Amino acid sequence: MRISTILLATAALAGAAYADTKPAMGCADLRALTNNEMTVAIAVTVPATADVPEHCRVAGQIIPQVGFEVRLPAQWNGTFYMFGNGGYAGEALDSPPRAAQAGRMVKRGFVVAQTDTGHQALKEPEGTFAADRQKMLDWAFRSLHVTAEAGKMLARAYYGAAPTTSYFEGCSTGGRQGLILAQRFPNDFNGIVVGAPVLNWTGSMMSAVSTTLALKANPIPSAKLPLLAAKIYEKCDAVDGLKDGLIDDPRKCDFKPSRDLPKCAGDESADCFTAGQIRALETQEGDIMSNGTRVFPGWPVGAEIAGPNGRSGWDQWIVRDQGPNLYQMFAENFFRYVLPVKPDPQYELSQFNIDRDRPKLETIHQILDATDTDLSRFHQHGGKILMYFGWADPALNPIMGIEYYEQVTAKMGKGTTDFYRLFMVPGMFHCGGGPGPGTVDWFTPLQSWVEKGEAPSTILGRHVDQGKVTRTRPLCAYPETAKYKGSGSIDEAASFTCGK
Repeated sequence: MRISTILLATAALAGAAYADTKPAMGCADLRALTNNEMTVAIAVTVPATADVPEHCRVAGQIIPQVGFEVRLPAQWNGTFYMFGNGGYAGEALDSPPRAAQAGRMVKRGFVVAQTDTGHQALKEPEGTFAADRQKMLDWAFRSLHVTAEAGKMLARAYYGAAPTTSYFEGCSTGGRQGLILAQRFPNDFNGIVVGAPVLNWTGSMMSAVSTTLALKANPIPSAKLPLLAAKIYEKCDAVDGLKDGLIDDPRKCDFKPSRDLPKCAGDESADCFTAGQIRALETQEGDIMSNGTRVFPGWPVGAEIAGPNGRSGWDQWIVRDQGPNLYQMFAENFFRYVLPVKPDPQYELSQFNIDRDRPKLETIHQILDATDTDLSRFHQHGGKILMYFGWADPALNPIMGIEYYEQVTAKMGKGTTDFYRLFMVPGMFHCGGGPGPGTVDWFTPLQSWVEKGEAPSTILGRHVDQGKVTRTRPLCAYPETAKYKGSGSIDEAASFTCGK
């Protein structure tokens, strides 16, 4: 029986409430659901541990090669939860981090689903899988929908009841996946946490080419990052009215490398920047232009600073003393395997000419990017989106997220905040970390919004250093930011209120 047929046959169960529902069939019996679209390879009962309750673990494959896993607790609260991927995906579904994430949500009584998006990174690392165009399409969007369908079907079969609410949560690639689901498959989920989404992958890769080539021509050693960060924060920290080691909105900071950095008079040294290094920095901070048109925003300052581990946010992503940085690696894989119909492993980023070659990105843009601003079907379905971005994200440009949110608001009007809200986190690196309040429970506010109608206007952010909470700060729904009341500790959330 086809998955779609099973979905139609069980649709009458949708919407029923089943608190602490117990299985209506044996875990191993789920193997019989194998059909010409889906193979249930494993269905085993996992005994309870100190951290995770007893549950049924199902693993299998959806044609052609979409690997999936679904965990179904012995007592189910009716909620279906799916979480996303990172980078070029292909993660092992039983890897310790992914198993831990699944276990945490099973403990909350959720059915939990995940997918490898159609390839295995150990066999096809980085973007090499995309030489197979079906695998590229599965990674881009298809695997998300078919995994959600399969997971819900397994839940209905196992419990004899449909999910009452469905959630998706992801950051980075997972954030892009969340927006893809809202845009392409608006009925799949009731609530979506969208973290630091690489929603404009093609634009991000053009930006990565520009930065990579600029820094290849004029490398900046990691030893100079503390000086760079110090000069930026000296100029920008207090612009928001409070000197607290954070930049609340880098767009308000007037920092210019050619004016504000110490220049080397002769040979390069650790306490100055050469003319070439300054040009590279201004290239990285400048908008990406093509034939006179701005096609992607320049980077805001702020990620140069060190996090609690003592390492700059730029470390590995933008500056790497030995070998290619992560920008270069992502961009090379994109232009060698994802973009071309025929892979070209020898392609060099210096071959890309943005004025000449940008039209070649249009097809992959339509397939991969999550930039559709018409979210009306998701809104009509009753869905909610909670999106967040770190202002000091070194991996993905936070301006990309803000501009998309503003474009959706322009498209859909003032009612946008009824279903879609954005939270910007000062000093947060990629998906978390950094000097800011980047430890946040994003899921609970979304769940309260979906199930209780409690729209979040503020969410508590924490800064954690060596396991201890050293600062709390309210995170405000954009465009508001946290404003100091004028008294009280700047490390306590109670000393702040949200405002414009």
